[in-house]
Amino acid sequence: MFSLEDNLALAKKAAKKAGSVAMSFFQTSKYKIKDKSFNNPVTTADHQANKVIKDILFQSNSSYGWLSEETVDSDQRLANDYAWIVDPIDGTKEFIEGVPQFSISIALVHLGEPIIGVIYNPSTNELFSASKNMGSFYNDERVKCLDQNKESIALVSRSEVKRGLWDEYKNNFKDLRPIGSVAYKLGLIGAGKGDVFATLRPKNEWDICAGHCIINESGGVLFDLHGKSIKYNQKNTLIQPGLIAGSKNKVDSLLKIINI
Repeated sequence: MFSLEDNLALAKKAAKKAGSVAMSFFQTSKYKIKDKSFNNPVTTADHQANKVIKDILFQSNSSYGWLSEETVDSDQRLANDYAWIVDPIDGTKEFIEGVPQFSISIALVHLGEPIIGVIYNPSTNELFSASKNMGSFYNDERVKCLDQNKESIALVSRSEVKRGLWDEYKNNFKDLRPIGSVAYKLGLIGAGKGDVFATLRPKNEWDICAGHCIINESGGVLFDLHGKSIKYNQKNTLIQPGLIAGSKNKVDSLLKIINI
């Protein structure tokens, strides 16, 4: 069994290697695109990054479970106390569009709780990382969630803004800032680069698990839109109806606005 420090080092290594794979395809025509379902594309880069991550994380014959957006799921993971939860490229649409707002997201959970989180945006060379009770870091600098009593900057989904889902709330914020990858937004909130993250639509475990650990260790919280906490490595990986993260004060204030 690896220590927490060993597993964090492995996750960082895997994220950096997967980032190199992603950047070898980014803003080129060297990859193929397929649709897994409506409006849900996957690329050659996603699959190659997924392989690199799994090879590194399991290089010592780890007995951990495995849940990844780009691997056919198996209920076998549910029998494991520990499980890796991975999105090899979160923000595939941004990746395809050439927008530098995608990320590699790697988390380790123990009995449903995230204990390691690593998010890497290779196009901006930003590394967000955390491990349980050891703090949260942005490019190796210790960071905290913002908690000032002022108008908030909210990091929200590009697609949700385009669809007008935030129109009724925009006057409640200093700025509604549309950004791609969910994981990247969570990393930025944990690093104090915005006040609050929110999405009005369901997300999967692999979208948020690493970010949840980073938020926790940054002194913040992540809840669903009913104010309930999240458990991971569940049979149903879809988390509904949406999510919110940031300092407890910011989250409580926004929950009241959204749930009016």
